[in-house]
Amino acid sequence: MNTQLNRFATLIWLALVMLTIGTFLIGEEVSAGKTVMLSVLVISLIKGQLIANYFMGLRYVGWLWRGIILGYFVIVGGMIAIAYLN
Repeated sequence: MNTQLNRFATLIWLALVMLTIGTFLIGEEVSAGKTVMLSVLVISLIKGQLIANYFMGLRYVGWLWRGIILGYFVIVGGMIAIAYLN
């Protein structure tokens, strides 16, 4: 396999690990509130897009499929936010 591709995948994986650690620390150290919930949801959206684009291979498909996945993340995240805020 291409060494440059391996290095890039490793960097994406490290970014995912750092984002996961960040969401854990935000959830554990900061008091609960709307800002914390929204920041964790935004970080989760970013993580989902990274996984979809680089590990599921959606980076190379048309915008329709990428938009469907992004829409899914936004709808699910929005439903979680609505449930939390009510």
